[in-house]
Amino acid sequence: MTIKLVIGGFTVHVCSAYAPQVGLGEEENTSFWEVLDEVIRGVPSSEKLFLGEDFNGHIEHLPIGYDDVHDGFGFGDRNDEGTSLLDFARAFGLVVVNSSFSKKVEHLVTFRNRIAKTQIDFLLLRKGDRALCKDCKVFLTKNLATQHKLLVMDLVITMGNKRRGGVGRPRVKWGGLTPVSALEIETKLEGMGAWECRGDVDSMWNKTMGCIKETAREVLGVSRGWSGRYRGD
Repeated sequence: MTIKLVIGGFTVHVCSAYAPQVGLGEEENTSFWEVLDEVIRGVPSSEKLFLGEDFNGHIEHLPIGYDDVHDGFGFGDRNDEGTSLLDFARAFGLVVVNSSFSKKVEHLVTFRNRIAKTQIDFLLLRKGDRALCKDCKVFLTKNLATQHKLLVMDLVITMGNKRRGGVGRPRVKWGGLTPVSALEIETKLEGMGAWECRGDVDSMWNKTMGCIKETAREVLGVSRGWSGRYRGD
């Protein structure tokens, strides 16, 4: 699953994935990595990428052979699935941010049951965005029924800088939205069939957003652009 956001003038892709369980056939594993490769290749290099996943693999506490993607903080012994993860990170210029911060064991373990505790959930981002991540750790919980632990990372994204001048693109006058105009927009969208899109998720999203923007421009009007400070999209 991928969510596309615009934050502080940056386009951010947040991807979530779940790798096949250990022991499944080669066909399932190959299919998973091929699909994930396609998703990551679809994210432009100029946009930010945050990938979180249950990889069902162990990357080990030492970065042996992978110090370009593994910063030396991990848990357990590396297995084949962990090696595949590190190879994947290297191929796409990513870094495993779990491995970037020295933590106590309880803040590294992402899966725990009655017989074992492991680190199988990982967060990755592009090496060029490594400085955005200020911390990454597992949140502890007293809920014993939850085997997977909550893994989070703290990110700091600086808002866009000021522009020196010039005219920006026209923008919808959303400030003029009222209950009456909202009802008018809704009626027009229903007439356009905006809620009846068919196809894959991306095409449905693009068509629906196109209908909303077109209708909003018609009902609310647009500005003539602006000069000076950056205000986002």
